[in-house]
Amino acid sequence: MGGAAAARLRLAAASSSSSSSVGGDGSSRAPDTSLFVPVPLKPVGDGAEEDVGAELTRPLDKGEVLKNLNKFYKRKEIQRLGAENGLDARLFHQAFISFRKYIMESSSVSADLHIILNDICCGAGHVDDLFPFFLRHAKQIFPMLDCMDDLRKISDLRLPPNWYPDARAIQRKIIFHAGPTNSGKTYHAIQRFLSAKSGIYCGPLKLLAHEIFQKSNDANVPCDLVTGEERVYANEDARQAPHIACTIEMCSTNMPYEVAVIDEIQMIRDPARGWAWTRALLGLCAEEIHVCGEAAAIDLVTELMYTTGEEVEVRNYKRLTPLTVLDYALESLDNLRPGDCVVCFSKNDIYSVSRQIEARGLECAVIYGSLPPGTKLEQAKKFNDPDDPCKILVATDAIGMGLNLCIKRIIFNSIVKPTVNEKGEKEIDSITTSQALQIAGRAGRYGSSFKQGEVTTMHRDDLVQLKEILSEPVRPVKAAGLHPTPEQIEMFAYHLPDATLSNLIDIFVSLSQVDGLYFVCNIDDFKFLADMIQHIPLNLRSRYVFCTAPLNRKEPFVCTTLLKFARQFSRNEPLTFDWLCRHTKWPLAAPKNIKELVHLEAVHDVFDLYLWLSYRFMDMFPDAVLVRDIQKKLDDIIQVGVCNITKLIRASQSAAAPGTAEVVSEDFPLSRTKRDTRPVSDRHGAKSTEALSIAAVEVSGERRAKNLKAYRSATRQEDLKSHGRGSLANRLLREGLLTQEMLRQLESEWQDQHRNGRYGLGSKRDDQNSSKETGKKKK
Repeated sequence: MGGAAAARLRLAAASSSSSSSVGGDGSSRAPDTSLFVPVPLKPVGDGAEEDVGAELTRPLDKGEVLKNLNKFYKRKEIQRLGAENGLDARLFHQAFISFRKYIMESSSVSADLHIILNDICCGAGHVDDLFPFFLRHAKQIFPMLDCMDDLRKISDLRLPPNWYPDARAIQRKIIFHAGPTNSGKTYHAIQRFLSAKSGIYCGPLKLLAHEIFQKSNDANVPCDLVTGEERVYANEDARQAPHIACTIEMCSTNMPYEVAVIDEIQMIRDPARGWAWTRALLGLCAEEIHVCGEAAAIDLVTELMYTTGEEVEVRNYKRLTPLTVLDYALESLDNLRPGDCVVCFSKNDIYSVSRQIEARGLECAVIYGSLPPGTKLEQAKKFNDPDDPCKILVATDAIGMGLNLCIKRIIFNSIVKPTVNEKGEKEIDSITTSQALQIAGRAGRYGSSFKQGEVTTMHRDDLVQLKEILSEPVRPVKAAGLHPTPEQIEMFAYHLPDATLSNLIDIFVSLSQVDGLYFVCNIDDFKFLADMIQHIPLNLRSRYVFCTAPLNRKEPFVCTTLLKFARQFSRNEPLTFDWLCRHTKWPLAAPKNIKELVHLEAVHDVFDLYLWLSYRFMDMFPDAVLVRDIQKKLDDIIQVGVCNITKLIRASQSAAAPGTAEVVSEDFPLSRTKRDTRPVSDRHGAKSTEALSIAAVEVSGERRAKNLKAYRSATRQEDLKSHGRGSLANRLLREGLLTQEMLRQLESEWQDQHRNGRYGLGSKRDDQNSSKETGKKKK
């Protein structure tokens, strides 16, 4: 083939470039090509087919072919053509490596490619003539290059209101009930819900849905309960009632209602669950939508409703009882009074504080997030009962919503809290104004025995910061969460059949386009489960459902169980009650220590997971009724353990054999200086460890520095960062006087000193002696 043929091929390459440009319109954002996983393409082996090209010309000299392939790769013109066809530098390099390997390792190639390679080697062709073959190969290993425009259309999230044609077909009235905690905003919305012919309540928690379910039926308004794990019908014949109380993820956007109530609307900005509030707000088919929450969400809701052509009526509410920020901190647990609630942000502090309270002869109730709903309600009932000797509550921010509590005074044990941002990254910082108001607002509930609420801190210098936080305006809610639907992922999978589900999600988010009112929710938990069950043969829809299962990926037992569920499901073997009992070793005894209590909580989560899956795969998870029965029994067992939590802590401590490694409590070594202002009795109070790795639940001040090898360096680094704006380390970091590298070095030196038993001035003397010896050696 001569120069004319080469020119024609170059013209064809240019034509191919213009017709299949991945860029689409100029406004499309460039995809993250690091997510594009190449499909393996095996070279042609010996005897696979006749080498027609060799018969027409001659066998290829692979040495000459390699030289010309490398020339092709270095050509700027070829790289430019590749870019025009969607091959950035990364993809171009990967495609070339695969192309070269395919040619060099194949016993034969297609006749047209063989002829072109032969012409180039003989000097009758140009290396640019290889481009059409290279591009064809690139599209084989990166199939997304051929369908990028389709993928962009599927992942275009710029007009979410259009996803809900039923809601757009009616004119809805939006009423925003705005106010702080304990202002009666939800009460007024629920009154309208109860008076309607039909209605749906959408809340963030099972506890809240259950409360409305109870209230409705107590008021002779038949109401069903719908959560991810449970369906309870008001009618004995299982006919659907006109009213439904549900967790917000479970609301139907197809069923028509007269009134809908969306509670805690400010959670529309939640990095993980915000999509559920967006879906409910845009998609519910109700004549009236009553939205309850912080005033900070008014502007966003108004803007979202403007895009649907619906107006928002705002009703503002003020707190019904006064709330006072005290001018003094508690400073010592000796100063606790009946009606006090100590708020902690970790299980460690829950264990430690409850242990210290009961050491003073006081009884306390305990509430934290991973407790079953029944146990939380029982602990709340115990604390609220005026005839019960338990007058103190120790809780996490789980009390912020979903529980009615008779609290006189909220005491923040700390004002720093670990959170997860939109990117799925863990951050530890001071609580936000919104969080502080939500928790503090639980004090002095209207209608309780306390006519006004009080709030303070455990430590004196935390109080200054708390006042600052509470005095700041709540940050406006600026964007609503979105999440890819199963249908969108199925369409993606149609175009990319060889991609894993985790990779499909990554590419979807990379290509997705949202306008300024929305953001794509964090999908790390979804991807974690997708990667975990990737090796199990499941159809895409089933795989998607398993990956949306609500579980805590930090619980190994629950994750392992999901894996076993998926494996059994893939073999088409029903997961029976007997199978589940064998796996969980049911029946279970009351816990003897903290580790056993945490395991029981994990088993409860496993039962929840079974029930959640049973409503999606009824045939494969057939024994929901039996599982619900043993879950209630397990709830009772956990309640017994929580009522005796300080005994479990002591048992955990005594169970640690002498000389075993102890885990340092989470606020050490860079404890905030405010801790030292406490009385000695408090300062030497025990701190508990994370229950999953607990070797000793209580570590006294004198023993904290022992056996540091048992403490992971990564965890230590997080703890060093975890003390908010008030810590010396953070202040130095913010002022640029300390870097993360210096912080790591300080940590390492501190560990070395304490590992060798060196403290204070002794360390300096050792260092001086060491430097003198070094000096002598130099001499």
